[in-house]
Amino acid sequence: MALTTIAMTPALHRYLLQHGVRETPELARLRERASKLPERDMMSGPEVAGLVALMVEIIGATSVIEVGAFVGYTTLWMALALPPGGHIIACDISEHYTDYGRAAWAEAGVADRIELRLAPALDTLDASLADGKAGTVDLVFIDADKGNYLPYYEKAMQLLRVGGLVLVDNVLWSGQVADPSDQGEGTLAIRALNERVRSDKRVHVSLVPIGDGLTIARKISDQRCDTVQPIV
Repeated sequence: MALTTIAMTPALHRYLLQHGVRETPELARLRERASKLPERDMMSGPEVAGLVALMVEIIGATSVIEVGAFVGYTTLWMALALPPGGHIIACDISEHYTDYGRAAWAEAGVADRIELRLAPALDTLDASLADGKAGTVDLVFIDADKGNYLPYYEKAMQLLRVGGLVLVDNVLWSGQVADPSDQGEGTLAIRALNERVRSDKRVHVSLVPIGDGLTIARKISDQRCDTVQPIV
């Protein structure tokens, strides 16, 4: 039994995608279109988006919030995993990029499950709290501007029901989080988020080394207490 995580070579990554991901034709076409964009690295990989969608299915989510939709690829994965009547609020500020998603959502027949809100995500999250949605959301997926990761996480914790999940992408930040010499703004923000989640006794958490790192945290309590000890 291995005591460390296996290195992901290009050949092994291809094997993972071939044997561990089931893309619909609509998902594949959207990913292919987005792969031609200069900003294509902003899109979650199929293995990450597929895992997020599986989490939606496993917990029987009907209410989802996505912070950072980009081209709507992960949005589509989640919408396909929702039961009839399920609903996603997708937060983004770019009409240009989300137009890619709108077309794919309609093509896949799930556009009615997705409510796109083009506004700063913190404003949308605050509006949801003001609308009385605290403690009612099943799952929040965060993949947006890294400087706001901590505020996004705290808003998500307010919105989630006990038993709900918050998932955060890019938490390994191409390995830069483990490089003490890297003091970049994005790196510092993700380190702060990772420390916050690690010490947060409101959640059970696993940081999964898939893609650029995915945190999966399950809310178990509304009571905040930060006394968890790290592994050294």
